[in-house]
Amino acid sequence: MMRSVHEDEEPRGYGRYTLTETEHDRAWGVCAAVDGLFGEPPRGTYELFGWTAEGADPRGWLGARVWLVPEDRTLDPWLLEDARSLRQPHGTESLVVTGLDDYEGPPEGYRGPVRVHDGSRWLGSCREFALVLPPEQEAPPLVLRGLAQSEQLRAALAKGTRRALDLEEAALEIRDDQGELLTERLLWTEVRAWRPSSHGPDLIDLELDAERFTPEPDYVRRIWEQWYAGPPRAPGAWTALDTRHRGAWLDLVRERGCRRTHHARPSGHAYTLDGGHITDEPGLYLALGEAVNGPGGYFGGCLAALDDCLRGAFGYTAPATLLWRNAETARTHLSRSLTPSGRRYDLFAEVLDVLAEGGVGVTLA
Repeated sequence: MMRSVHEDEEPRGYGRYTLTETEHDRAWGVCAAVDGLFGEPPRGTYELFGWTAEGADPRGWLGARVWLVPEDRTLDPWLLEDARSLRQPHGTESLVVTGLDDYEGPPEGYRGPVRVHDGSRWLGSCREFALVLPPEQEAPPLVLRGLAQSEQLRAALAKGTRRALDLEEAALEIRDDQGELLTERLLWTEVRAWRPSSHGPDLIDLELDAERFTPEPDYVRRIWEQWYAGPPRAPGAWTALDTRHRGAWLDLVRERGCRRTHHARPSGHAYTLDGGHITDEPGLYLALGEAVNGPGGYFGGCLAALDDCLRGAFGYTAPATLLWRNAETARTHLSRSLTPSGRRYDLFAEVLDVLAEGGVGVTLA
């Protein structure tokens, strides 16, 4: 007899992962391991013809967020996340770059000149670019190992029809060691196969179609594993990370912060921010979050979100004061930022303006 998950049972006792039916918020099942959650997401690859570097010629990883700006300014720039250069084809002036495309990708039909920047500096330009079509590869399945299935899933598997095995929209919930929701990923999927599991005689391995599921980049795994033990207990646990790992850390902070109920401090509270490690934009918002809401705390992930936090229920009541120590570090790294279209702006000054408008009197030290 295989173990079932009943509606009145607490799923976190069985494992870290819960597959949930989103329409009715009911668990399909719970398990301790998932294959296929991490991997190499589909990436856009482009060859930039007639590449001219501005400054050092880029090699390897280019940046967490790299913008390609068409010379035709009537067209919007597009974003490559986790961008890197693959190679410079031998005997050519081309550069091949790859990254996670934003949801729109490059302007349709445009092949003209493009200029490239990473949000703080121009990397170079090209006279023409072209999409490099990758070889077709079948997406590996998601396999939920050692799944304790619900009665609803058991009935669907017993029926076995295509309609019964279509789970439609589901959520894969990931919990920490205390059972608190860490993050979740939506997937539109159907059951491809199932078999008895080596994790226990009453459990199954459930194989799901992952054609419409984007795996998490492998570098994210390190950050999630740190958070499996629970939120950080001391400030600054993120400070030794590079920009892309800080971005992954900020994603978890944001998700957790937006789920929690924050107890607002009374007006007039004095906050202290340690700015010695604010060398990039994720570090800015991680430091602000810790200053207001303690280790692992959230207080915005962009200027608009910071403004929302100042006016919403995120642990803050106006007016208040903020002592910003080592402010020169942030000024040095953030005062010459670039918008997606490449316009220069002072992110450090804009943050100070948003804080002032939200009732925070900032003292720089």
